[in-house]
Amino acid sequence: MTSEQSRRPNLITLDYERRLWAGGCRRVAGIDEAGRGPLAGPVVAAAVVFPPEFTIPAVNDSKLLTQAERESLYDEITGSAAGVGIGIVDHAVIDEINILNATYRAMHDAVSRLGAAPDHLLVDGNRFSDMGLPFTTIVDGDALCFCVAAASIIAKVTRDRIMMDYDVRFPGYGFARNKGYATREHCDAIVRLGYCGIHRKSFELNMQLELEL
Repeated sequence: MTSEQSRRPNLITLDYERRLWAGGCRRVAGIDEAGRGPLAGPVVAAAVVFPPEFTIPAVNDSKLLTQAERESLYDEITGSAAGVGIGIVDHAVIDEINILNATYRAMHDAVSRLGAAPDHLLVDGNRFSDMGLPFTTIVDGDALCFCVAAASIIAKVTRDRIMMDYDVRFPGYGFARNKGYATREHCDAIVRLGYCGIHRKSFELNMQLELEL
């Protein structure tokens, strides 16, 4: 079985959007984030709005796509969406307000950068911090809902590009490969080199637990 054949099927639909469009919502924004779990770097959120009934068949959960596929879809999404907003919250703020609140802040920032306010938000996950707009949370939304899957691609590509830039600025940690996650390579580098300027100090316990496994 090839890696392509072993992937889960594409379950993305416009069902969630269509229910909202039928109820009078024209600007429906999908929201997702990348980077909640890493030991280093920012958390990035994206919000994406498409014209009603527009779709891109290749869009899927970003985790099920190759880097090349994500990069190609990033350009297609940004070129065809009615609005794309990106929110970035860095490691220092994550340490200050915790990762959950930092994720909410990144999501709120992404929505605020859409330009015109959406009529409704479709948010990946099971909870969200109210920002005064109607919203619906969708567990596994990035694998089920078109606009949320598109947001997952924008967030993932944006964060990966940031981490590849950090790999040049902070060599030795393998950020271009591990994107700040607690791989053995990354944890060994922290032991050897110490923290660098983008590490989340509040995640120290997570690193120690990884090293003990």
